[in-house]
Order: sequence, then structure tokens, then C-alpha cells
Amino acid sequence: MSAEATNPAMPGPITPGAHRRRGRPRIDLRRLSRAALLGPAARDRLPDAIGHVVEAHRAHYPDADLDPLHRAYVLAESSHRGQMRKSGEPYITHPLAVTLILAELGAETTTLTASLLHDTVEDTEVTLDQVRDQFGEEVRYLVDGVTKLEKVDYGAAAEPETFRKMLVATGSDVRVMSIKLADRLHNMRTLGVMRPEKQERIAKVTRDVLIPLAERLGVQALKTELEDLVFAILHPEEYKHTKELIVSNVSRADDPLAEIAEEVRAVLREAGLQAEVLIRPRHFVSVHRVSRKRGELRGSDFGRILVLVNEDADCYGVLGELHTCLTPVVSEFKDFIAVPKFNLYQSLHTAVARPDGQVAEVLIRTHQMHKVAEAGVIALGNPYAPPSEEQKDSAVERPADGERADPTRPGWLSRLLDWQEAAPDPDTFWSTLREDLAQDREITVFRPDGGALGLPAGASCVDAAYAQYGEDAHACIGARVNGRLATLSTVLSDGDTVQLLMGQDPSSEPSREWLEHAHTPVARIAITRWLAAHPSPAAQPEAPAASPRPYADGPAARPAAADVVVDQPGATVRLAGCCTPVPPDAITGFSVRGGVVTVHRLECAGVARMKGMGRAEVDVRWGDTMECRVTLVAESFGRPHLLADLTEAIAGEGVAVVSATVEPPSQQRVRHTYTLQLPDAAHLPALMRAMRNVPGVYDVTRAQHPATAP
Repeated sequence: MSAEATNPAMPGPITPGAHRRRGRPRIDLRRLSRAALLGPAARDRLPDAIGHVVEAHRAHYPDADLDPLHRAYVLAESSHRGQMRKSGEPYITHPLAVTLILAELGAETTTLTASLLHDTVEDTEVTLDQVRDQFGEEVRYLVDGVTKLEKVDYGAAAEPETFRKMLVATGSDVRVMSIKLADRLHNMRTLGVMRPEKQERIAKVTRDVLIPLAERLGVQALKTELEDLVFAILHPEEYKHTKELIVSNVSRADDPLAEIAEEVRAVLREAGLQAEVLIRPRHFVSVHRVSRKRGELRGSDFGRILVLVNEDADCYGVLGELHTCLTPVVSEFKDFIAVPKFNLYQSLHTAVARPDGQVAEVLIRTHQMHKVAEAGVIALGNPYAPPSEEQKDSAVERPADGERADPTRPGWLSRLLDWQEAAPDPDTFWSTLREDLAQDREITVFRPDGGALGLPAGASCVDAAYAQYGEDAHACIGARVNGRLATLSTVLSDGDTVQLLMGQDPSSEPSREWLEHAHTPVARIAITRWLAAHPSPAAQPEAPAASPRPYADGPAARPAAADVVVDQPGATVRLAGCCTPVPPDAITGFSVRGGVVTVHRLECAGVARMKGMGRAEVDVRWGDTMECRVTLVAESFGRPHLLADLTEAIAGEGVAVVSATVEPPSQQRVRHTYTLQLPDAAHLPALMRAMRNVPGVYDVTRAQHPATAP
């Protein structure tokens, strides 16, 4: 049961977000608390206490059936009767306030019904079966989901498996999280009766988990107010200073934003473009960020100009007129209409400058885009109901008939459902989720076929591979970024075109180094799961081990090297990683620590080094030929499809690619390094010839690595 009450630490004349609100004032919940105790209403009208919810709901859904709201309120009020909040208010004021928040954002009737009942199952004698019998399975499902959320500790000691299950339930219906976010907003508004340390703990959890979730669901109206409330609790001095800046700006004689807004209206009127031009004041956290970035604030820094039009094409018409008639700041232009953000946000961003140095940011969007920008997934209504004619004509994708799909696909919450199933354990899921929530910016990269991938800022080609191919990305052997060969560790930028080069071997292995370059959950979890299922062999990584034939006591775990015979009973043979000898190379051996004999090619620089160290030379010779592993380096000129042609030539010789790396091009020359598994060492000359015959390849050599201490 929530028990927070009004926070005395909150500002007086200016409350967080209040200076930017227009239209309907915030409801006096203390006055409503008395109406909530008046008892059941007459059958022919709704209780007075819920009248404000009805008014807000009808503004979005004029023809909505209000009977479920009537019945839900009566059940909630009678069930919570006698329960009080710590402030002394009747408890029913809390579900009423939560429902009003959602109604103002445009939530549909089913969500509002569940919101009124969201605490009944946890805090009263009402059961889920009763909810289903009176309101249907859909409302029962939502109430059950919110009830589960109430039992989750979101702090550092949170049970990862509980949080995981919570998100799975949330992902199945985003309306569950919508109710939870509205619930948290009202509790944050009324947090003052809590001890300061508890206020701080709740504020930190809100900052670390719930605000990022609100951002990913696109519910900016909730996110910005939550940010301001958290800011006031965790940074009271900075909040006080920011409030003083806002009050000072409100009291100034001139208003540069209002003047620029009037100039914009005049430009659009003259162009014959119908548009609504509004001033959109920044909220407290936004003002604080701008002041830290720019130092002393100008009048135009306290808000943005918002231009609302009817059609997508009008957005670009407005943009053209503003850039023609006013002075644009080109570096500030961003097109989130052509490439929407991962959370459904669409808008054109630009800025215009005045001769006196005042610069105003301008947001241009349609009325529908604005609704989605404010309310995110809440603005989509019931994502599982048949689409209306208006929705059929909109750009919002709807699920197929009967499919219970996340309406934000392909979005963050949808992807979460995919990678949470692949997480090897709850702790990995939890830590990866926290890392993902910390990402505050997403980039879009494009495939050669015109498709797009949404990735967090800082993502690499490894992340792009797993985003596109899932676990099939284990077979990725390289990439082209903007037409040029690139390593998989290459960090991508917004707007890059990425072509992923895939090997033909279905049993290909991801490199352990990929984990260092993976930033997305789907990539990190897929690689981690593969590594857990394929532990690293005990042998030294730079050279596969082979037992001498006369003393072998069993087959090797994986045939990786040709057989070597050594005239030293009980010795273990290791092929040197510096020269990777294979038959019919001339070889020699040296005794090193632990009874191991390392085998080198005679021309290897390590031979002279070993002799200089006084190592005892041992006679070794090749035994029967068998599978061997060798590393080859191909030097080539850059050209399209070169990597694909090289791997095709290798596969044509019956040779498996164990790993491959492509260095960044230098002066149109590219260096490829392949570690290959040959069925027989005798195939090596033919393989090297086949690789040299690939157009553009001018040399293929055996790899030479610096000798290392044994």
C-alpha cells in the first residue's frame, strides 16, 4: 500500500513542470478525498469524485463506454474504505490520481479501469477472480501485472529473477508499465511524509530504473516530471538555483521567445501554411542542463518553439520557410520523422538565430506526432484492439489479427523480450539491463538492402551482426562500413551503412575478443552463452598441443595439429605459435619447462633465440600426416566482394575457417589473417595457390609472430 503524502520540500509558487502546463489545472486531491467518502452514487450518474477522470477521458474518447469506470470506482472505493494514507487522506485518492494522470495522457478505458483497481488485489479482500468476473480477462491481466510490480524491490538488492519476471509480464502488455509509471509519479508528488533517507532511496530507484523505462516507452510527460521531482530531492541546492533562474526569467520585461514565435507565425501566415505556434518552456532539469552547458542563460534558452501542423509534408514545408526567411543554425537540424527514435518519437528539430545573438530551438511535428511524443505507447490506446480507420491510415504498425505483440516493435521493449530469454542466468540479465538503461542515446545504421537497425550509441559491428542475425552472427567474419572493409570492433556512427560478411561454416565460433566490443544485450548474452557452453581448452592458446605418437594414451579432444614424433619418452609436444609448423616443414625441437618440447620451423627466429638461451635441442620428426591448423596472411588490394571470394576459395579446397580478421584498409591495401583447419598438411600448397588466384590478392604467406618466452 502506498502511503506517501505531499512533499514539503517541493517548490511553492512554481512546481516542477507547472510552468509549462496549459489548459486543465491540476486537480485538488484533498478536495476529492471528501467526495470519495460520500458513498455509492446514483445508478444513473458517475460519482462526483471521478468526474474529473471522465472529463479528461472524454476529451480523447468522446464515445467511450463509461460503465466500466463507474463500476470500477464503486468497487475500489468500497474496498479501500477505511484505509488512509500517511497524510491522513482516504486511500481512494491515490488510485483516482493515478487514473487521472493516465486519462489526461489519453489512456483507453480498459487501462483506466485497471488503474482504478490496481491496488485492490494487493491491499484489500478483492481477488483476481472477482476482477475477471466483473471486468473481464483483460482487466484482470493488467491488475495482476501491476500487483506483481508492487512486490518488486527496484533497488540494489533487487531480486534479479523477480525483476526479470516483472519485465516479461510488462513486455507482454505495455499498459502494465504505463500504470506503474503513473503510480510512481503520484507517489513522487506526495513523498514528503517519508523520512529523508527513504525519500532519497525512492528517488534514486526512480532515477536509475523507472525514468529510463519511461524514456524507452516514449512517455515524455511522465519522464520529465519524474526527473524534476527526483532533481528536487537528490540535488536540492542545484534545484533551488535553477528555480531562481526560472523565476528571474519569468519576471523579465522582454520575452525573446515570444518575439521569435511571433516572427515564425508571420512567416507561416505569409506562406499560407496553417500551423499552431506555441512556446514550450523547458522543465527544471532541462534548464539545469542548458545552464551547465552554456553558462549564463539568455532568454531564449528557457524554452523551445513548438510548431504543430496537420500533415507530415507540412512539417517539411514549415522547415523550408523558416530556413528561407530566418537565419537557421544548420548544425542543430535533426530529422526524426524520416528516422524515428526507438521510442516512437517523431519531430523535426532546427534552430533559428536573431541578430542580437538569441537562438531559439524549434520543434516541428504533426498533432498526432505531438500526442505520441508526450504520451508514447499510452497514446496508442489498446494495442490489441482492432485498428480504427484513422489508425489504419497512420504509420503506427499494428499486430496481426489475434497476435499479442508489443505495439512498439521493433523497439527496445520488444527486443528486451528476445534477449531476456537468452540470458544464461538472472544476474547476467539484471546487470545487462542496468547497462542498457544507462544508455541515453540511440543511433540508426542502415543495411545495404535499405533496412535499418537501431543500436545504442557506441555500438560496434559486433552489435550490428547480432542485431541482424541473432546467434547466426557467430559466423560473421567481417564487415563493410560505408563501403570500406572494417574490423568487427569498429564503432558505428549514426547513419552508417553496414554490410556484414558471413562465413559459410555453420559451426563457426565467435571470438572471445568480441565480448570486449559488444555493447548490446543481445550480443553480450549470445556471446557469453556460447563461451559458457564452449570452455577454453587447457592448452596454451598460441599453439595447439599434440602428443607424440608412440606415447599417446588416447585421441586428442580435437585434431588440431599434425603428428610429431620425439625421441624423449614421456615428453609433451607443443607446436610453437611463433611459426606454426606443418608438414613438410623442416623442424627442430627444444626442451622447456614441465617436460614440454616446443617444435619450431628451422628458419624461425625463435630457434636462434632458444639456442642463445642454452635450451637443449631435441630431435623431432613428422609422423603420419593428419589434420593440422595453420595461419595464413593474404595481402590484397581493396575491391568489392573480395572477402567473400577469398572465403569461397578456401571452402573450395575443403578447408575450414577457424577464425578470420580483417585489418582496416591502408592505401587501398587490405590484410586478411585466417586460422584454418586443414584435413591434411599436404593440401597447404594447393590452398595457398587457390587463394593467390583470387583477383586482387597479390601474396599469401604463412603467419610469422614474434617469438615469446616458453
